[in-house]
Amino acid sequence: MAEFREWLWAHRNYFLIVLIPLLALPLPLVINTSEAKGGYAIILMALYWCTECIPPPAAAHLTALTDPILPPPQVCMHYLKDINMLFVGGLLVAVAVESCNLHKRIALRVLLLVGVRPALLLIGFMSVTAFLSMWISNTATTSMMLPIAHAVVKQLSDTEEQADARELGQAGRDNQALELSELREGKQAKAAQGKVETCSVEDGESEAERRRKAREEKYKSLSKGLSLCVCYSASIGGTATLTGTTPNLILKGQLDSLFPGNKDVINFASWFAFAFPNMLMMLVCAWLWLQCMYLGFNLRKSLGCGLQNARDHEAYQVMRNEYRKLGAMTYAEANVLALFSLLVALWFTREPGFMPGWASLLFNKGNQTYVTDSTVAILVALLLFALPSQIIRSPLESRKEGGKVKAPPGLLTWQVVHERMPWNIILLLGGGFALAHGSEKSSLSLWLGNSLTPLQNIPPFGISVLLCLLVATFTECSSNVATTTLFLPILASMAISIKIHPLYVMLPCTISASLAFMLPVATAPNAIAFSYGNLKVIDMAKAGFMLNIIGVFTINLALNTWGAAMFGLNEFPSWANATMTGP
Repeated sequence: MAEFREWLWAHRNYFLIVLIPLLALPLPLVINTSEAKGGYAIILMALYWCTECIPPPAAAHLTALTDPILPPPQVCMHYLKDINMLFVGGLLVAVAVESCNLHKRIALRVLLLVGVRPALLLIGFMSVTAFLSMWISNTATTSMMLPIAHAVVKQLSDTEEQADARELGQAGRDNQALELSELREGKQAKAAQGKVETCSVEDGESEAERRRKAREEKYKSLSKGLSLCVCYSASIGGTATLTGTTPNLILKGQLDSLFPGNKDVINFASWFAFAFPNMLMMLVCAWLWLQCMYLGFNLRKSLGCGLQNARDHEAYQVMRNEYRKLGAMTYAEANVLALFSLLVALWFTREPGFMPGWASLLFNKGNQTYVTDSTVAILVALLLFALPSQIIRSPLESRKEGGKVKAPPGLLTWQVVHERMPWNIILLLGGGFALAHGSEKSSLSLWLGNSLTPLQNIPPFGISVLLCLLVATFTECSSNVATTTLFLPILASMAISIKIHPLYVMLPCTISASLAFMLPVATAPNAIAFSYGNLKVIDMAKAGFMLNIIGVFTINLALNTWGAAMFGLNEFPSWANATMTGP
């Protein structure tokens, strides 16, 4: 029986692939409405995504087969939209930053500035990880930062161990000199001194053991705190920019698809203006919570000031040596940094909102937008392929070196892109957009939204908090891509039904989908931190539960203060009233 259960578990994916569509099949056959057929398509993809019985990118193609209303040519158009190109362009720049090690130089430079005091280490690692996660994937950021964090902790522990050994050794030598002087006083004194020696040795052993246990406990807590601060800040940092994490792009894509007349209410600049201050609040709260859990709340002791002793100096040297290994900034790094800065500047100034941007001044004709955030991203990505990674030398200089003359490669090569580009996310995005469009055309999202109209008896703030808690709980067991893809069309329809601004529920729930803090399987950064072996599931659950609550309330605080002023959330927009009325 045990062997059969083991065999059944090992082959579970094949059974799920067959059973899921068969068990859900009565829904479209018995009810036989467009809403039921749309529900069948959503259930099929949602369960395939959640169980991962087939790879999620492969499951994203199901919409092309199961859409109940639209023919495949119209469905397939949603697999590569403007928002997908924005994602591709942003990822190409991120790949270039990673390939030239620019992100590691930035990380070590900041850590050298903050120092190695425990609380400062938490601040340093969290701020660096969050900043890098705004631009490159949270998985790559976590993979880079965790080894640095654990190397610093190990050096701090080894340095303290050596210092304790020196102190105990010095104490032993002092006791030995005292004993030699007392031996001259006779046999009686010698016997008495023998007893003292035994006690002294026992005391010395107990003191060494006591210090060892205290040191291990101290650095075990610090190691846990640093592991959690890195993986949590990677998730938090991704919420600050439109391209920082996939759910943000899903919101932008679905908003443009469901509400075509929204007048680009969400772009890179407007998202950053709303989400970056919220990210800072969440980061500070996470730091205080992890500080209390693993270092105690004695900030004066934890922060200290500067390098106070030799132990700190030796640990500081670890980071300094890592930084020195990078050498001087190369020509390629300088160019990638310049192009990255250009990309950010163009994104911010394209349509800043409070004034006309360069896109509307130079490239708008009538009401037609010819330049979007994706245009900027692709332009900078093409420059990465076009510009050389080294200074091009004259023919005379090339001949002096001997050998075959070769032109330097570009700042980014297609081989590097092929190895590091997460193409699967592009398919996931496309499948999600196609699924959302099918849900809209089949009126399923409208029916689900209307079924939630009893929520109109609750104040909007309460609705937002409840939905955020629901999404934050759901995302612990499912990918944030699946969570936002499934929830956003329903939330949009619900907002229309109860006459509140769609962004009032869609925006906070999108950010809440990144609050996957409680379980190692919830997100890739959590799994990477857990793989180092110093964390237990209960450690992550205890720390993550409170952070989920804190995150939900900081998001809703931001939503009802500067978010309401920025997006006009207190009024029902005209562009929402003109759409989502069903087929």
